[in-house]
Amino acid sequence: MSIQSDNFFPIMGEELTSENCLILDMSAGNLALQQIDLLDTFAFESFVAEILADKGKKYGIGGYGENRSIYQRSMVFVDNSIGYRNIHLGVDIWTAAETPVFCPLDGKVHSFQDNAGFGNYGPTLILEHFWRGEKIHSLYGHLCQKDLEQLKPGQIFLSGEKIGHLGQTKENGHWPPHVHFQIIHDLGNRKGDYPGVCSENEKESYLFNCPDPGLWLGELSFR
Repeated sequence: MSIQSDNFFPIMGEELTSENCLILDMSAGNLALQQIDLLDTFAFESFVAEILADKGKKYGIGGYGENRSIYQRSMVFVDNSIGYRNIHLGVDIWTAAETPVFCPLDGKVHSFQDNAGFGNYGPTLILEHFWRGEKIHSLYGHLCQKDLEQLKPGQIFLSGEKIGHLGQTKENGHWPPHVHFQIIHDLGNRKGDYPGVCSENEKESYLFNCPDPGLWLGELSFR
């Protein structure tokens, strides 16, 4: 299912374009990822930072529907019935820690929590929006712990208001600093959390419920 782009405020505070962004390949087919120790968060962070610096880009972006092997770094993605979950359901925007994140569309706080643990989301915010006649949710993972202290359920955020910042590795689930941005139709009974990665045999249903968030980011104009 596709959600067509509308007038969204840039979630990084500026438009994401080919001038400031690089599409980052985190797929299982990227042989360069096999040359680093993904359990070493510092090495992983340096890998991302060096790629962006080499290309002169502020942001790395991508990953929707991507088959990734990087999740083998954490038991968070193990399901005893299906093995590792490896299909990415959102778009990642990789940049410096503490970079602010902004609300793309008027909405309110649905829920939030710190999903702590190596490889997990860390501080996570879910907003609820009403758009084109239906309720839809946006999820922001890997934020700062301090951001959660300012939130209340039902709190209103207008388009363009700051909602948080990219967390440091020590608080964001031990990932290179980035925001995981995901659009979700039906959250079920979940609060403060929703799978950002699914198994291959769940891919069709999850991608249907979680359409490409790049359409909210303007990403497709340079993808």
